Amino acid sequence: MPDVIFNGPDGRLEGRYQHKRAPDAPIALMLHPDPHQGGTMNNRVVYTLYHAFSRQGFSVLRFNFRGVGRSQGAFDRGEGELADAAAALDWLQTYNENARACWIAGFSFGAWIGMQLLMRRPEIAGFVSVAPPANVYDFSFLAPCPASGLVIHGDADEAVPEPSVAKLVEKLAHQRDIKIDYRVVKGAGHGFNDHMEEIDSHVEDYLQKVMEVAPAQA
Repeated sequence: MPDVIFNGPDGRLEGRYQHKRAPDAPIALMLHPDPHQGGTMNNRVVYTLYHAFSRQGFSVLRFNFRGVGRSQGAFDRGEGELADAAAALDWLQTYNENARACWIAGFSFGAWIGMQLLMRRPEIAGFVSVAPPANVYDFSFLAPCPASGLVIHGDADEAVPEPSVAKLVEKLAHQRDIKIDYRVVKGAGHGFNDHMEEIDSHVEDYLQKVMEVAPAQA
């Protein structure tokens, strides 16, 4: 799990990267929650997503947005963080030119950024969105949503009421050729404390269903 430093639009960005030996291994980018609420790439949900994708044969990158950890710059209310995510995806693609698929995954604020990146990068084939803050941020830009994906939410989320996410899922699911797998974790709050195994299980199950993945290699 090597540490990596790469150039972002506002200075260097710090990440962790797990590379697979298969020359056509798919790639996935993980995005963390709001830095103003303590979000970093080491968040437990992001860490769980990172390893879930890695075990399914993906080369995976998670990184700190600007101003977090050793990443340079300052919080930019989403616009700069979206640019950071685009730079991170560029870096990931540079080292995986023959990747057979590209995915994005994000938690909370990171889910919002991830869905915006999805709209801007047609090579992204699928997504995992955990606790998308549909009551806080505007997701109307997903018109139409360009890819199918998995949405995970807790029914006891104290920050993002479950009905707001269900409404977003319903809107996306009615779009042509789009399939949204919506999974509600019973008893889980916004931080999914004591529910990491369920997130891991849902992501693993979903990835195995929607794509053929090569056995994980070191």
